[in-house]
Amino acid sequence: MTNSMNPKVDEFLSKAKKWKEEYETLRNIVLDCELTEDFKWMHPCYTFEKKNIVLIHGFKEYCALLFHKGALLKDTHGILIQQTENVQGARQIRFTNVQEIVATETILKAYIHEATEVEKAGLEVNYKNNAEFIIPEELQNKFNEFPTLKTAFEALTPGRQRAYILHFSQPKQSKTRESRIEKCMQNILNGKGLKD
Repeated sequence: MTNSMNPKVDEFLSKAKKWKEEYETLRNIVLDCELTEDFKWMHPCYTFEKKNIVLIHGFKEYCALLFHKGALLKDTHGILIQQTENVQGARQIRFTNVQEIVATETILKAYIHEATEVEKAGLEVNYKNNAEFIIPEELQNKFNEFPTLKTAFEALTPGRQRAYILHFSQPKQSKTRESRIEKCMQNILNGKGLKD
């Protein structure tokens, strides 16, 4: 098993204006775990037998290790973060400086090994498809009341429908759910998503 460095990742690191030292530290940790270094989605990506295990990426506020099937990890240290409520499988571990990375090296390696074991075992994230999302009763009532709303809702992309359904289903109280739906009705009729 080689842990050879990928020239595309070298190039990515040479151009990195932010998080350069963090990326290099993360890279060394991941390469120690005998994964293959690849470059996908414009980021260093580490694979095991061509299956994505972990990706290194950076944002304005933090850089992160992204586990493609993070939802399947035990997360014994409680450090995995779900980026948004709609992300089903991936989980991040976030860092804001090199010291944090160095301090968690042993834990990171344990997580990477676990992620590799998940892949070896052929485990899959159980993705929910839209059919499994239950339309809240309050939304169903609005659909009955305003057929145009139903038509507009069904014309939205599956991701947008899902985001709305999750948003509407969260509150415990019916009247809160209703007010959320009412606030979003115009957006739905305009063909817009929750975040648009």
